[in-house]
Parts: sequence; structure tokens; C-alpha cells
Amino acid sequence: MLYYLFQYLEKEFDLAGAGLFQYISFRAMAAAFLSLLIALFFGRRVIYFLQKLQIGEEIRDLGLEGQMQKKGTPTMGGVLIIAAITIPTLLFARITNIYIILLLVTTLWAGLIGFLDDYIKVFLKNKKGLKGRFKIVGQISLGLIVGLSLYFNQNVVVREFNGDISTQNIVSAVQNRQYTDVKSTKTTIPFLKNNEMDYKNLLPFLPEKYTWILYVIVVTFIITAVSNGANITDGLDGLAAGTSAIIGVTLALLAYLSGNFITANYLNIMYLPHTAELAIFCTAFVGACVGFLWYNSYPAQVFMGDTGSLTLGAVIAVLAIIIRKELLIPILCGVFLIENLSVILQVAYFKYTKRKYGQGRRIFLMSPLHHHFQKQNIPEPKIVARFWIVGVLLAIICIATLKIR
Repeated sequence: MLYYLFQYLEKEFDLAGAGLFQYISFRAMAAAFLSLLIALFFGRRVIYFLQKLQIGEEIRDLGLEGQMQKKGTPTMGGVLIIAAITIPTLLFARITNIYIILLLVTTLWAGLIGFLDDYIKVFLKNKKGLKGRFKIVGQISLGLIVGLSLYFNQNVVVREFNGDISTQNIVSAVQNRQYTDVKSTKTTIPFLKNNEMDYKNLLPFLPEKYTWILYVIVVTFIITAVSNGANITDGLDGLAAGTSAIIGVTLALLAYLSGNFITANYLNIMYLPHTAELAIFCTAFVGACVGFLWYNSYPAQVFMGDTGSLTLGAVIAVLAIIIRKELLIPILCGVFLIENLSVILQVAYFKYTKRKYGQGRRIFLMSPLHHHFQKQNIPEPKIVARFWIVGVLLAIICIATLKIR
């Protein structure tokens, strides 16, 4: 909203300094600062409010060191993350941008699913929370909204320049409209030279007019998988918030590069008009995670609950899909992936060995993977710090894919 206000003030009154709001870099920094400020300033107040309502985490005794000391710690702190993302985005981003609209819808929609899950656990004393089928329905509905919007909205395009245009002439090419905006379902395949893949070619027998069905299915699967992956990762103090912040920084960079015609042309990647604006949402996202981490780091004063973890995962998934880097998710969200896989492998192997030998066996001492390390008596802060280091290494690999093909 401030973007439009200062645009008007600059145009009508030539107000000094109003032009700053035209720069994405300035608005991104302002969004990061404000989101961090909101999380830090209101964090203690939110914790006090949750304590007053006696909204405490119910801990199931798994025999882990220090686990039962966390009983009663306020949960549902994800509302703080949602507020710290939403308010700066509304203030500093161009809210008519289709991508910003989709991400705000994603934030609130996924936050609502997580809130209902936490509400049932905390207030209705049902440890199972929201029934799985209702959670899946909510995630599928979000997938439909995002997938259909990205496929059919006329502002979601790939801009292709006419002919081979050098970096020096790219500005004049844009000014002279030497380009074509193409509706496309192309995405990026990392590490390959000709690194573009079109979803319509995945099933050659499928008529092109039905490609949207395949696209929506893929989008829904990605959102559901990453959202649940973040949810499973949120098992140690600061783990999900810190990992998400690292991912957010990476996505901010990728979004800005993809939405800037000079850098996109130089790096020979798809130029996606209007996606640079996502840098503002991403920096607000990072600021919210870091600000929440102030209170969520070991020993945690508040937990984000499903309200926060489902939101973080869904937002990350939608961001990656929008900038057509969803095939990077196994690398970028590698921490989420390995946490998810550790649970799947543990359950599958246990069932297989029980059926074959009459007694279930385990691959890990406990799943998800972070509990395996806890069982090895590694201190919780060290486990979290090492997961963050892995997250940074994976982020560097993702950025390197811009040149390594």
C-alpha cells in the first residue's frame, strides 16, 4: 500500500525521497526490517497472551533427554510468523501483483489449517488434532487455487526475447518491446545444459488442452509434501524456523534474478516478469523466521505449532513453483526431505521386518532423523546447528545451479 501512496506523492507533489519506494531492493530491506521488528516486539506479548490462555504444548514421553521439560511451553506461536509476514508484505509490496496475492492466500490458508489442527489439540484436548482427511482436503484446495491461478491467469507468463540479444542491448530490447509474453508450463531442470522441461511433454498421449490437470496435480503434490515436511521437521527448538530462513534467503535471490531482465538474460534463465516483487515477500518471510527464532531457539519460550510449520512449508513450495524452480526442492528443502524420508523408511522397514521375521526392526534409533541423533545423546543445540549448516550447503548448491549446467 505504501508503494502506491508514495508513487502518488512523487507524481503529484514531487516529494523528495518518495522515489525510493519504486526500488524493489529498498522495499525488500524495509520489509525485512519491519517483519523482524514485529516478531521481536510482539513476540513476548504473544507468549504472555498464550500463557494467559494456558495454551501449552502437550508432550508425549519418548524417553528423550530434556523432553519433558518442554511440557507446557506455549504453542500456536505461528500466528506471530503469519502476522510478521503479512503486514510488511501488505505495506511494501505491490498487492495487485498476482504472485503476491497467491502467496498471501497461501499464508493465510495454510495458517488456518494449522490453526484448526492446534486448536483441536490444545482446546479440545484431542492429541490427534485435525483429522487427516480434512487436512488433506485443505491442502488439495490450496493446490487447486495455486495451480489453476498459475495456469490460467494471463499475467503469469515467460518473456521470450526476439532473436539473440546481448546484455548490452537488453534494455533497449525491453523498451522497444522486442519480446513475446508466452503462456507456458515450462520449468527448470537443475544441472542440465538445456535445462527446461515442459509439463505438457511428460504425458505425450495427453491432449494439450488437458495439461492443466497434470499441472494442478503436480502443484498440489508439491505443496502437500513440502508443507508436511516442514511440519515433521519442527521437532527441535529452532530447527524449522532456522532452516526456513535459509531457504527463504535462497528463494529471494532466485526470485529477484528471475524477475530482472538483465540478470535473467546474462544467466540464460527464464525471465519471469513481475517475480522480482517476490523478493519483498521473501525478505518479510526471512525476517519473520529470524524474529521468531529469537524466542524459539533453545531453550524455546514458544513453539510455532502446526499454525507455523504448515504455513512455512506451503509458502516455500508455492514460492519455488512460481519462480519455476520446484525441481530444486529436493535439494533446497533437503532437510525437510530427509526428515520425511526417515519416517517413511522407518515405518516401511518396521512393517516389512515384522511381516517377514515376526518382529519389527528399525533403521534409526528413532524417527524423524533429529530424534535419532538425540538418542545418541548429542545435545539438542548442536543437532540444530548442524542441520542449519547442511541447509546452508544445500542453499549454496541451489544457487550454483544458475551456472553449473
